[in-house]
Amino acid sequence: MALPGLGDGVAEALLSVRNLRKRYGALQVTDGVNLEVTAGSIHAVIGPNGAGKTTLIHQIFGSVRPDAGGILLAGHDITHLAPHRRARLGLARSFQITSVLPEFSVLENVALAVQGTQGSSFRFLRAAGREAALNGPAVVALEQVGLAARAASLAGALSHGEKRQLELAMALAAQPKLMLLDEPLAGAGPEEAARLVELLRMLRLHCAILLVEHDMDAVFRLADVISVLAQGRVIATGSPDSIRNDVAVRAAYLGEDF
Repeated sequence: MALPGLGDGVAEALLSVRNLRKRYGALQVTDGVNLEVTAGSIHAVIGPNGAGKTTLIHQIFGSVRPDAGGILLAGHDITHLAPHRRARLGLARSFQITSVLPEFSVLENVALAVQGTQGSSFRFLRAAGREAALNGPAVVALEQVGLAARAASLAGALSHGEKRQLELAMALAAQPKLMLLDEPLAGAGPEEAARLVELLRMLRLHCAILLVEHDMDAVFRLADVISVLAQGRVIATGSPDSIRNDVAVRAAYLGEDF
């Protein structure tokens, strides 16, 4: 199914967002947003505080319904689908605030994420990490993010950076086509941030990434394409070098850390 206004390059795009709009009262949060993410790429969305970045992620994930516009994922029109149906089509996300279950083990956290995509019945008296159908994919995901050695540890005992790794494992466990990452480096110290950057670079081998991040050093190290939001609109999209030298982008970031 095609969306109005999509160009000839859409067939190559894993995610296509067209003319996405959301208003809260008098505040226009997203105002005709257009962007595309190709398979195997990291596409970063940057912009000043209040630019509409997180609302855009919510709209793509399905937790906020757009007022207008459309979203295609791998050729499927997902504009009006619930988040769990988008997940089954290959969409996963992480949040600004860590969202692991601290009283469960690392393995159980990931197994529960697998469970959410496979529809396995949850037995409250039996740890999800003991179910073979969940355990196998969970272990693979932990290996991919470098946490296999911590599988038996309680999630609450992990460092902040390790919790971020665990969240990535939970997203990877669904074997997504596209991961939406909202501030994955938030709260990380320099060493943790460096490890997470290397991890994100590796994860692109498994799926595409749409990244919202304030750490500009990380963005310019990771991104293949950068879109800049200002007042709900995309004011520039291009390679890191073209964005770095864009006059409109510099003006939008006046007084910021860009």
